[in-house]
Amino acid sequence: MRELTPLCWQLLLLSTLVYCSLGQGGASLSVSPDRSQFFKYESVSLSCEVQGNSAGWRVVRNTPRGILSECHTDWGKQQGSTCIMPLIPLDSGLYWCESGSGEHSNAVNITVPDGAVILESPALPVTEGDSVTLRCRYQGTPSDLTAVFYKDGSLIRAETTGEMTIPAVSKSDEGLYKCASLKGESPESWITVTAVPVSMSLSRLLCCLLVGSPYLLVTIILLVKYCRSRAQGETRVPRKTHQDQLGDHVEEE
Repeated sequence: MRELTPLCWQLLLLSTLVYCSLGQGGASLSVSPDRSQFFKYESVSLSCEVQGNSAGWRVVRNTPRGILSECHTDWGKQQGSTCIMPLIPLDSGLYWCESGSGEHSNAVNITVPDGAVILESPALPVTEGDSVTLRCRYQGTPSDLTAVFYKDGSLIRAETTGEMTIPAVSKSDEGLYKCASLKGESPESWITVTAVPVSMSLSRLLCCLLVGSPYLLVTIILLVKYCRSRAQGETRVPRKTHQDQLGDHVEEE
């Protein structure tokens, strides 16, 4: 039994390391430039970022008219897992990545207003502590105007530069933002604030402990049974005593 114990622990450790090295799959939609509002005829690039093979992933959208379609049908140009498209107001809607098996990524709302004023704000979630700048832009000259910024319908402040910076965002900064100037008012855009992510090593450890617990439990049970059966097999093998060995030696002579 003492000779088999190290082997059992080595097998258990190996199975744990193999499982934890697999990591987690998934996909995310990235937007370039990273903002949720665009002027008419501006271009946007939507990419499916996949851990592993990105083949089979495509950009899909759902417009306010309730039309669900994928890139390169009647809109956009597909290049691998990236969709590039010039925008018009009819392109406003919800966009995400989807695989052939039905898996999907995060969704991003894109707005293309008929008006000449937009709010430049991040389309993707921002992390607590990050610096975020909001810009009120006019589709004309000058593009930067004195603007008033609102959050959830309440006035925040006015800025002569047309920009408002939040030095370190927190969860309380999450909400609907818009801006207004003498040239018009922008649509509202939602800004999402997420908590600071845990380190990769801690995340992987939690994954192993939570997701891999049933797997490891079954592995432990099987290894224990294996070790016990081997040990019982050894105890059933008759061993010669010192006297028997001496007798064998005499017979040989």
